[in-house]
Amino acid sequence: MKKAIQYTVLLLSFLLISCEEVVDVNLDTASPKLVIEASINWLKGNSGNVQKIKLTTTTGYFSSVIPVVSGATIFITNSSNAQFNFVETPNTGVYICSNFIPVINETYTLTVIHNGATYTATEKLKSVSPISEIVQNNEGGFTGKNIEIKTYYTDPANETNYYLYQYNYSNQTKKNYYADEDTFFQGNKFFSISQNDDLKTGDEITVSHYGISKAYYNYINVIVSIAGGNGGGPFQSPPATVRGNIINTTNTTNYPLGYFAVSEADTRTYVIQ
Repeated sequence: MKKAIQYTVLLLSFLLISCEEVVDVNLDTASPKLVIEASINWLKGNSGNVQKIKLTTTTGYFSSVIPVVSGATIFITNSSNAQFNFVETPNTGVYICSNFIPVINETYTLTVIHNGATYTATEKLKSVSPISEIVQNNEGGFTGKNIEIKTYYTDPANETNYYLYQYNYSNQTKKNYYADEDTFFQGNKFFSISQNDDLKTGDEITVSHYGISKAYYNYINVIVSIAGGNGGGPFQSPPATVRGNIINTTNTTNYPLGYFAVSEADTRTYVIQ
């Protein structure tokens, strides 16, 4: 019995000492990649003249600071070669254009020039169906006891459409995003749906619908699957190295992260009853 007790004490001592050891984890740090956040959104009822693009770089896993990129030249051209210049707010990495002209089905080309490299992407501005109504269901969810919000619109007939839905909740910091295509509801009334099981009376929801291209639809699905539907979203730095539509024409192997999208959007705010 005495030997058993001594053995137990020695074993516990070994475990305690082992827990105090510092384990160094070697993480390979890749060279920083340029991240281009270039979502041009034309909100229904607005002129759409003011738009912004943000440049940052990737950083180390444990870093709490996201480096911004200053001193770049950024402009967008349309099919008529009209040029819309984006000027940086000093030392922020945020570039603003105040005279952009959005036109449905117009083709736009983004150009970013930085550190001797030129990055380009081309997209067409897609329309979005207007939001017609928001309906609250107090017997929603898997349990039938959750508050559920459906945001309705009518999909245009005789054309293929792709959508991005964004739900922003006052009771949580994260936003919900998901993409949709009209294969099974073309030309019919349809809806997006909230994905928050903790809604209660007085909570505010901001719902946004975006018209997007098929390529952007595919990109969003990859981003959302990686982020679990609740990540920073497509308008922030991607959660992993997912390649978008922006090409480094100077060195194709050193591609940037991010996506150039041009969308019409419709937004509504709803307070839970």
